[in-house]
Amino acid sequence: MELTGSLASQSYMAAINAASPTPNKIEPEPTSFLQKYATEFVGEMQQNEQVVRDGLMGRADMQSVVAAMAATEIAVETAVTVRDKVVEAYQEILRMPV
Repeated sequence: MELTGSLASQSYMAAINAASPTPNKIEPEPTSFLQKYATEFVGEMQQNEQVVRDGLMGRADMQSVVAAMAATEIAVETAVTVRDKVVEAYQEILRMPV
């Protein structure tokens, strides 16, 4: 088997491209994650509030109102859990020796 310079350089470039990170593998910044989460939370709250309002006006059935209330409860519990974890992490950082 004869190796040429171009074959070796092609193999080398293929190995570099395979080993280099792609934009899809890069994790998002924490602030963008929290901003996305907060935006989704507000949107879900507004949607569920509208369903409950429609139920009070007689335009939605009780099953959808109960489902909206359950979804709201889960979303609020999740938001409280995330907030508690952020506060806990902040307190842990404050306790670190300098």
